[in-house]
Amino acid sequence: MAQLYFHYSSMNAGKSTALLQSAYNYQERGMHPFILSAALDDRYGVGKVTSRIGLAAQAQLFTHQDDLFEVLKKEHQNQHIDCILIDESQFLSREQVKQLTQVVDQLNVPVLCYGIRTDFRGELFPGSQYLLAWADKLVELKTVCHCGRKATMVVRTDEHGKVIKDGEQVVIGGNSQYQSLCRRHFSEQMW
Repeated sequence: MAQLYFHYSSMNAGKSTALLQSAYNYQERGMHPFILSAALDDRYGVGKVTSRIGLAAQAQLFTHQDDLFEVLKKEHQNQHIDCILIDESQFLSREQVKQLTQVVDQLNVPVLCYGIRTDFRGELFPGSQYLLAWADKLVELKTVCHCGRKATMVVRTDEHGKVIKDGEQVVIGGNSQYQSLCRRHFSEQMW
């Protein structure tokens, strides 16, 4: 029976690496995984999921306007899909998470979502909020703060390394703009 999974963490925990490993495992067994990623994130090229350790795969992009149930239903009819893997799932809308539950429940295809739980202010991303509420399985991927504790939060920094406390929720960037911290060090920086 198919289920909706949400693999979440702060940045630099290996979410994309885990997604790519899952895709490889399906392919190795002669199965067909279908990879989606947010069109917002094109740091490593358009239509790609890329991990920091150099692994990469082609992906179909989604935007907020896409009806993912219809997109995936059509794709599944054209070529059987054994698993759907979604990178940057924090950028899903509420409606798109609902559509993914329909993919699981009506098409009986497992959906594995990978994303960041909270933004640089410690607030949930919309996609993460509804995945936390509606997913069948929640899987925390872990990374560490500079102090050695589990990092659960992220801060955004400027070009001088100074923590930014206000601004748009979404600014695409990597290690040069974001740092994963434990809650204690996040609090010291933000509050």
